[in-house]
Amino acid sequence: MKTFGFNPCISRKISRCGVAVTRILSSVICLLTAASPGVRAAMKITTSPDGQLAVAAGLDAAGNFNYEFTADGRQLIKPSLLGWDFGPAGRLPALDWKVLKARSRSVNSIWKPLWGKRASVPDRFHEMVWELCGSNAPFQRLNVTLRVYNDGLAFRYAIPDDAKGAPANAVGDLAEFNFAGDFTAWFYNGEYHNLGPDKFSLISSNRLPPMTVQAADDAFMAVHEADLRSGAPLELAKSGPTSFHALAAPGKIAPGYESPWRVILFGKTPGVIVDSHLLELLNPPPASGMDFSWVKPGVGVWDWRINGAQVDGFRYSMTLPSWKRMVDFAAENHFLYLVLDADWYGPEFGKESDPTKGGKVEQVRNIIAYGKAKGVGIWLYLNDVGGRQFPLDETLKQYGDWGAAGLKYGFMTGTKEQKNLLTRRITELCAKNHLLCDFHDYPVHPYGQMRTWPNAVDREFCESQLDAHRVFQPKTFVTTVFVNGASGPLDMNNGLADLTQAGRVDNPSPVPSTLVAEAARTLIVFSGVTIIPDIPENYQKHPELLQFIAAEKQPWQESKTLEGVIGEYIVTAREAADGRWLVGAASNEEARELDLPLAFLGRGKYAALILQDGDDADYRTHKESYKVSRRVVGPGDTIHVRLAPGGGACVLLEK
Repeated sequence: MKTFGFNPCISRKISRCGVAVTRILSSVICLLTAASPGVRAAMKITTSPDGQLAVAAGLDAAGNFNYEFTADGRQLIKPSLLGWDFGPAGRLPALDWKVLKARSRSVNSIWKPLWGKRASVPDRFHEMVWELCGSNAPFQRLNVTLRVYNDGLAFRYAIPDDAKGAPANAVGDLAEFNFAGDFTAWFYNGEYHNLGPDKFSLISSNRLPPMTVQAADDAFMAVHEADLRSGAPLELAKSGPTSFHALAAPGKIAPGYESPWRVILFGKTPGVIVDSHLLELLNPPPASGMDFSWVKPGVGVWDWRINGAQVDGFRYSMTLPSWKRMVDFAAENHFLYLVLDADWYGPEFGKESDPTKGGKVEQVRNIIAYGKAKGVGIWLYLNDVGGRQFPLDETLKQYGDWGAAGLKYGFMTGTKEQKNLLTRRITELCAKNHLLCDFHDYPVHPYGQMRTWPNAVDREFCESQLDAHRVFQPKTFVTTVFVNGASGPLDMNNGLADLTQAGRVDNPSPVPSTLVAEAARTLIVFSGVTIIPDIPENYQKHPELLQFIAAEKQPWQESKTLEGVIGEYIVTAREAADGRWLVGAASNEEARELDLPLAFLGRGKYAALILQDGDDADYRTHKESYKVSRRVVGPGDTIHVRLAPGGGACVLLEK
């Protein structure tokens, strides 16, 4: 049947005839186009650029839009539904919906982030867009976009700008993840050890992403989302023995609305997922005219854990004399920042504590000036109480005018949707005032926003060491980096140089780690600002460990997870801004020996500084012993290291 060139856009030209006519025309167009060859689509297959991943997707005869995912010829996700639920107003798409058009494109470009895991990120994908139309729903048109990368896939829904229909409230996202087997999974679990490893069939409760999945020895996935502009953040609800569905309320939807991307990362090893920049690639670049050249990633020191420590007759506190000592130490080691934590403007939960006038404001302005003279930026803490009791725009402008370098925002309250919107607002206000930002205390999960807002350098989306008067065990670290770490940059506060922590005001608990493991963790955790928590004198007692941390100069030129097993161990290599390579290894409660291959090095010879746990080092006894050795190596060599129980290894390589 000839379609006579009908297009849904024609409905705009007769809008004066009323909504009823528009809906009738839209339905007629769908009926006409349905008869065209190939318009009611069979499943269309979209592959990754390297051909290893394949996604079949399309609209079936019942009006359901489904996808299924295959990697290396092995089905990992069985046919699974996509779409929106509008409650009494119906689903979208639904019965009698048709495909107007299915168009494809390929992209092969490069993203050069201001900072990230590497200086150059391939942005390569194959894309398919289905333009759908129908009736019996709040809108008569819907676009579904699928992208397949070499390291995963993503899909989103959109209502075209010129679609007809009044704003409507979507009560649910229909996205399903019907896994093809009873795989093993790990999940984010707030500021506690991750949930898992669990077989799908044994899970009964709702879970939070990222969900890291092991389908086989050489097949790993992570389910998450990207570019969450509005609505509630994603949760995952069990819908069958090996199936989950998205548990999210998208909220009000109108023409021009785009959903967040539903993302499935894939790798033959879990390290591929950790090393991915896919979430960032799915976020838009900064708005035109936005200048982020002032954003500098690096290492920072912190005043919260030093409080109460005594050395050589000096007692550290969260006051100007201690801050100056910390700034001096940072400047000597080319660390970029000092983070001032709570109570500097009065009790942080006090409604009368004015974040621009109260408490130690004059001392703060003094240390900002002192730090600026030494090349060290000062971060300021702001509790949600102060953020809400006083005008937020004015507070952040004041911090920018003082010359502060960053904002650490704590204990945000509200629904998950409200927290996401406030987080986005604060991030934008910080950018306007040239402030980096770090969100703490159960923040909204990262979803790649560091591409749009490079000042969004950290979130405490993990259990931080010594946080809430708790310590985490070695197994937590080597699980979290593979699960939470798939979401984006984390603030975990690794790098303690005193394992006893005796005499501290906040938490004097001994740390179940080793000195070398603590240094290695500062490298392994991807973060825009790596915040180390100890006093200068403790680092100065261990010059080689201090040398390793000081060599972590960002932005990273390259990052590689060399090997690892979730919950057991990890080995990470990163190339610093000055061309030196650093390698960090960390273990769970088991001792282990590893051969670290150096194939990532460029041609030539390198001087290697090798730091290993001492013979009596053990996370259970807090022995602070380690060994130092040096040798000349090349890209064909390996370095053999021994990791104590709960221990680690560090290697610094300089050409």
